[in-house]
Amino acid sequence: MSVPEILKNLKIPAIAAPMFIVSGKEMVLEQCKAGIVGSFPALNARGEGEFERWLQEITEELDRHNQANPDNPAAPFAVNQIVFRSNARLHEDMELCVKYKVPIIITSLGANPDVNAAAHSYGGIVFHDVINQRFARKAIEKGADGLIAVATGAGGHAGAQSPFALIQETREWFDGPLALSGCIATGDSILAAQAMGADFGYIGSAFIATKEANAAPAYKQMVVDSDADDIVYSDYFTGVSGNYLKPSIAAAGMDPDNLPKGDISAMQSLTGSDQKSDAKAWKDIWGCGQGIGAVDAVDTVADRVAKMAGEYAAARKRLTL
Repeated sequence: MSVPEILKNLKIPAIAAPMFIVSGKEMVLEQCKAGIVGSFPALNARGEGEFERWLQEITEELDRHNQANPDNPAAPFAVNQIVFRSNARLHEDMELCVKYKVPIIITSLGANPDVNAAAHSYGGIVFHDVINQRFARKAIEKGADGLIAVATGAGGHAGAQSPFALIQETREWFDGPLALSGCIATGDSILAAQAMGADFGYIGSAFIATKEANAAPAYKQMVVDSDADDIVYSDYFTGVSGNYLKPSIAAAGMDPDNLPKGDISAMQSLTGSDQKSDAKAWKDIWGCGQGIGAVDAVDTVADRVAKMAGEYAAARKRLTL
């Protein structure tokens, strides 16, 4: 299997998932310094000129870190681009990614050859997240370098296939870089993803309950207090099926066990348009994956990555006994 050179020296083979609202530049910097790929959605930088400021600050801070720590360099960072017709910022944001030579682009909700070509123009690589083989093949045909297999149980927008089926079928035809998303919250699960055939674990929800996360304290505590039984899979909030915390749905005055069918037009909320409901996905209805039973406290990003690294090493040791 082919892993890009830029991803061969991570502390553990993990990529932090870009989470709408939650992932900001502070979290990304700490993830990269801890030795895993940090990422954020471009749309999280909302103000005028904010996206460029984030790119500049992340690039400069990681450069300073690497100069001061040549034996312990930071991992590369990634920017997530929502490739959906309502994202009027896509072209402008990609121009800034080219300007700052963002090492990794993660695309979602649409494979776009122009985005891929823009990343390749300066030597960047593109991962595209997919939920089945049709979307996976289309992404590679359109020029993506790697895939993120989003299996059942993943936080936020998620697929419905078993990770075993998704990885197995992808590896029958694709030999490039492959990450697995779905309940990856420990070092053990990262190693399990590799055993299945993935190159990386793709981790989101475990980082919600960190001090650097741009999440309400109640959201962080709900992650700590909840487990897999507290997750609801629904397309009601954005028109695309995803996993959400049941208590946050109830707090918004809805019955989490009897949600209506969704409408794809609700996806407009990702770019700032109003939704039909006062309770909005990500802001009020909190996305989360089924792996959060492993999260028992609000930690720093550095401590969470260190814990995962210890678990990963222990799991490898167990398998060699």
